[in-house]
Amino acid sequence: MSNIGHRTARGGVFIFAAQGVKVLAQFGAMVILARLLSPAAFGLVAMTTALNAILDPLKELGLSSATIQKDDISHAEVSTLFWINVSVGAVIALLLVVAAPAIAAFYQQPDLVPVTRWLALGFVIGGFGAQHWALLRRQMRLGDVALMESGAEILSFAMAIVLAFEGAGYWALVAQRLIGPSLVVIGGWTLCRWRPGLPSHTPGLNGLFAFGASVTTTTILGTLARNVDQVLIGWLWGPASLGLYERASKLLMVPINNIFIPFYSVGMPILSRLPDQETRYRHAFGELLEKLVMITMPAAALVLFTSDWITDVLFGPQWEAAAPLVGYFGLAIAYYPSLLAITLLYMSQNRPSEMLRASLVDGTLAVLSILAGLPFGTTAVAAALSIVGIVVRLPVSFWLVTRSGPVRVRDIIVTVLPSAVAAVVVGTALWTFRRLAPVSSASPLAEMFYAALIAFVGAGIAFWLLPRGRCALRNLGRLPKLLFSPGQSAGAD
Repeated sequence: MSNIGHRTARGGVFIFAAQGVKVLAQFGAMVILARLLSPAAFGLVAMTTALNAILDPLKELGLSSATIQKDDISHAEVSTLFWINVSVGAVIALLLVVAAPAIAAFYQQPDLVPVTRWLALGFVIGGFGAQHWALLRRQMRLGDVALMESGAEILSFAMAIVLAFEGAGYWALVAQRLIGPSLVVIGGWTLCRWRPGLPSHTPGLNGLFAFGASVTTTTILGTLARNVDQVLIGWLWGPASLGLYERASKLLMVPINNIFIPFYSVGMPILSRLPDQETRYRHAFGELLEKLVMITMPAAALVLFTSDWITDVLFGPQWEAAAPLVGYFGLAIAYYPSLLAITLLYMSQNRPSEMLRASLVDGTLAVLSILAGLPFGTTAVAAALSIVGIVVRLPVSFWLVTRSGPVRVRDIIVTVLPSAVAAVVVGTALWTFRRLAPVSSASPLAEMFYAALIAFVGAGIAFWLLPRGRCALRNLGRLPKLLFSPGQSAGAD
């Protein structure tokens, strides 16, 4: 605790740097694979991966979060949690192997039988690594975690590209989804020297199970809201439409996941140690949320107003139909990271029942949005999700999470307001640029460069003109001090 500010800042810098490399690799792989494989290939694999994503929280049962959150945890407790994770992963994999023909019949795609069975192995693999990675994050060894996860991601993408070049088709995507998790598990066992003992029942397990059950239910509701659209689109509109939708959605989720992973990795350990120190807790969460939305909200405006250029640059002319989807999913970048961020308040304050109720409300709103847009096509689904997310889901979530605890709704609004203003400024500048600038013969890549420059300058000016935004920019200059001053107190952070 004496140097938690130093460890948080240093770990955050390491993990953000590694995530930056990971983002570049992911975007590079997305570009190459989109030019080697058809939308139908992506849609076929997405039919199974969307279902697997809904089941994935059951693999961990929220027990990795419980390991991170608990103040004191014993070797016996972690060993028992490890074997539970392994057993549950094996059971889910077995059920998917048996259910593969029924899943293929649901989508009317016979090729899904072997695809589903191979991807079921991911649940077995993941069960062996959940507790090792939880211990590494608990110890805030964030640099090690970031390095290994980024390396595994890059190698899995490289293998997928090689297989796609060799004509493997959608099997290249299947291999990617198995190689990455396997390397992550190997890395976790290599970096973390803890080894499981035999399972046993200890007094502290009941509390861990209760916490994990609420986290699991909440996560399932969240993943259901995020993936039921792909399940229904694949069923109603087929693999080609789902492929376009899935790639556009992936373009959203890649930056969000790669920003939120370090946010969670840094935030969960530190906030879990500060719930009884209201001022420090409020300040720590505000700092984390502020830095998150400073990136995501202006970026949302950039994606919304340049979706056609982005689609052309990344996927090529054959994916032109995905441009409206990219635009609406870009709009979702303005609110979705904040929805993820406030779950840290529930988990770090040990409020699992409240988190469950809030997730039920948010999941219901998301599913209703999807059902409203589904009869009108994939673009209508993306539009409904984005508009309802900003207008309804985000305000409701802010209100629910601040009904108790040290953080109030006013704190969140004051924190995100400068970034919201910056997003409006960026959007206005880009709208003006596209309509008033002379017609250019520049390539979409050059146009994207000009648009990104305008967005960067516009956001910087907006932040500097607002007192809180100016303070946030100045706080970035404190990172070197936190990195190289281990004795920095947590209170200043």
